[in-house]
Amino acid sequence: MRGVENLIIQDRHWVHPVTALLEHEAVGPTIWTSAEGIHLTDIHGKRVQDAFSGLWCVNAGYGQQTIVDAAKEQLEKLPYATGYFHFASEPAIRLASRLTALAPQGLNRVVFGQGGSDAVDTAIRLVRYYFNAIGQPKKKQFIGLQRGYHGTSTEGSGLTALPLFHRHFDVPTPEQHHIPSPYTYRHPDGPDEQKVLLSTVKALEEKVSQLGADTVAAFICEPIQGSGGVIVPPKGFLKAMREACDRLGILLIVDEVITGFGRTGPLFACETDNVSPDMLTVAKGLTSGYAPMGATFIAEHIYSVLAEAGRDGTALGHGQTYAGHPVSAAIANATLDLYEGGLLQNGVSVGAYFQQRLKELESIECVGEVRGRGLLAAVELVVDKRTKAKPAANLKLGQQVLKHAFEEGLVFRAFADDILGFAPSLNYTAADIDKLMEILKHSINKTIASSL
Repeated sequence: MRGVENLIIQDRHWVHPVTALLEHEAVGPTIWTSAEGIHLTDIHGKRVQDAFSGLWCVNAGYGQQTIVDAAKEQLEKLPYATGYFHFASEPAIRLASRLTALAPQGLNRVVFGQGGSDAVDTAIRLVRYYFNAIGQPKKKQFIGLQRGYHGTSTEGSGLTALPLFHRHFDVPTPEQHHIPSPYTYRHPDGPDEQKVLLSTVKALEEKVSQLGADTVAAFICEPIQGSGGVIVPPKGFLKAMREACDRLGILLIVDEVITGFGRTGPLFACETDNVSPDMLTVAKGLTSGYAPMGATFIAEHIYSVLAEAGRDGTALGHGQTYAGHPVSAAIANATLDLYEGGLLQNGVSVGAYFQQRLKELESIECVGEVRGRGLLAAVELVVDKRTKAKPAANLKLGQQVLKHAFEEGLVFRAFADDILGFAPSLNYTAADIDKLMEILKHSINKTIASSL
C-alpha cells in the first residue's frame, strides 16, 4: 500500500494530457500495471475490459508476442538510426514500401513521424511548400469541419474544431476555417442523409467562394469524426468531398489517425468510398500503440513538386530525430503481419456483430442514437428522444455511466457532451462483445434509475 501512495504522490509531477489539472490533483490517477488480450489491470489488481483500445490505438490488442519479439530483436540489433543525410534502416524501408502498396491508389510516398498530431503538421507544412513551389503563394487558407479533431499541435489544434483545444491557445489562426459537421442526428437538414451531404458540399463551396479560390489550399476531414463524438457522415461523403475539392482546385487531406488499420473494417476507411486523397495521415493503429509512430502519405503529383523544388541540391527542410525509428518501424511491420494474417478479417466479422448488438440500446429511454461503423461506435444520451434534448451538464450522465461500468469491469470513453465512445480492438470475440453489452446495459439502466 505504501508503494501505491508513493506513486500517487510522485504523479503530481506529471502534467497529464487533456486533463482538468486541479481535479486530477484531487482525485488522483488510475494506475495501470499490466494488460493482456482485451483487458487492463490496475495497481489494486482490478481487471477491466478495455473497450476503447487505450486511446483508439491498441487495434491488435495487448500482449501480442510477435510484436514484442520484433521490438526486442530490433532493440538488440539496431536501436536507433537516422533517416537524415541519406541514411536508412531496413525496417523503415520495408515499412514504407508495404504501406504505400496498401494505401489508396496514388499515395506512393510516405513521410514518417512520431504520432497523429505531427502527421497533420507535416501535411500542413508540405501543402504550403507545394503551393509556394508551383508559384501559387496566396494559397494559405485551410478548411476543416466543426467537431473535427486533428491533434493538439500548434498548427493542428486550430484545424481541430473542439472548443477545449482552442481555449487560451490563440487558435484557430486567421488562415484556419470550419464548415458545419455532417452530423446527421443534429443537422438542420437531418435525418435526410442526402440533404446533409449536399448541404456539406455547398458549405465548402460557399466557404471557398467567400475566401477566394485562389487563396484556399486544402480541405481536411476525418472519414468518421472521432473525438467530436464518433460522427458518421452520410454515405458517399468522402467521394463527394473529393469531387468538390477537384472542382474547386484545392487539395484533400484525409485524417485516418483514428479510422486507419481496420478500425472501421477495411485497412483504411477511404476504401469504403474508393477515394484517394492528396494526403492521408495515420498513427495509432500503425503500431497498435506499442510504440510512437505516425505517417503522412503524399500523392505522387505532390511528391514530384517537392523533389523538383530541390533540383539545385537544396534539401527539403522538414524532418524529425525519430522519424522512421527502426524499433517503431519493426513494431509496425509486425503489426501489419497480424492485420494481414487474419486480424483484419476478425475485426470485420466482430465489428458487424458489435454494431448489431449496439442497436439494442435504442430501446432504452435515454439513448437518442447509436451510430458507428465496424469497431468504432458512439451512444448518444438524451433526456427526450423526440426533441433530442441533452441532459443538464451538471448531471454528467455519461460520466456516471462510465463510473458504473468501471465498477463492473468495463472502460470506454465518456465525452463531455454525454456521448459514450467505443473502439474495441480487432482481437475481440463475439463473447467479448456480449460481455461488453451486458455491463453497458446494466450501467445505463443504473444511471437512469439514480439520476432521471
